[in-house]
Amino acid sequence: MFRTLMRSMAALLLGIAAIVTLAPAADAHQPTAAVQAVDPSTTGSFPVAYTDVTVSAAGRSYSARVWYPGTTAGANAPVATGIHPGLAFGHGFFQAITQYESLLKHYASWGIITVVPKSQGGLFPNHSAFADDLNAALTWLTTQNTTSGSRFADRVDTTKYAVSGHSMGGGAALLAASRNPAVKSVTTLAAAETNPSAVTASSVLSAPAQYVGGSADTIAGVAGNQQKMYDAKASRTQLRVITGGFHCGFEDSSGFGCDSGSVSRAVQLKLTYGVTTSWLLYTLGLDSSLQDQVWGSAAQNLAGVVYSAKP
Repeated sequence: MFRTLMRSMAALLLGIAAIVTLAPAADAHQPTAAVQAVDPSTTGSFPVAYTDVTVSAAGRSYSARVWYPGTTAGANAPVATGIHPGLAFGHGFFQAITQYESLLKHYASWGIITVVPKSQGGLFPNHSAFADDLNAALTWLTTQNTTSGSRFADRVDTTKYAVSGHSMGGGAALLAASRNPAVKSVTTLAAAETNPSAVTASSVLSAPAQYVGGSADTIAGVAGNQQKMYDAKASRTQLRVITGGFHCGFEDSSGFGCDSGSVSRAVQLKLTYGVTTSWLLYTLGLDSSLQDQVWGSAAQNLAGVVYSAKP
């Protein structure tokens, strides 16, 4: 009787031990609330500051505005603690850089130091020189990083450089990247063919490149421009076409000669923020969690944007 009782108790204890061992430790592995995914279409965490400078580098000299992550918002504030990637952005034909202020401030809010040349703004711009101006902006940042007394001293990650631009500036960005191995990522907005050819530059480009366009663009349409550039690039490239997007929808306002689309400017800009910021943060190695928003199902199924890619 005693032995039978002991055997029964032992079996019961073993059963309890098995249940404890096999049951999932839900509290240890499951969050108590859903994890919020990073949303680069919203404003980043940094206060946005700016300064007006003269860029003198690589044989170039021109006026520029720099938007950057600051300790506080506003003119000439100190740069936020840490090291930050650099971006050179090219304006469109005959367009003031103020036309892109919301986009440039958005990049700065995500920690990207963005240099915007005011050069080549006349009726007869030199595309090749504009590309050199964009590269000079990055060279200038490298110099500032080691210049005592510069607000950018020890604040620039010189291993993480990118170029971007709109229309003519997008084409110039491709020319710049094809000439500069320091450029690690390229994103363009309604990039237009240039002289020399941005399509040819795309074919020899080693850095990953993103071409963003609008399906309703009547100035630098996708078929005649960004599609050709995308087709020329062998790999690590994508074409993102905003349905109903228009050429001037990448700017803060429209002027003489602008087109229009079936989406509002606000919608187009928000999509642009998300698509390009996630690309920059991911391809520059700043946030690996954005892989799905760049190459995965989130990118492929983003409402309002048609996706093509060659990873």
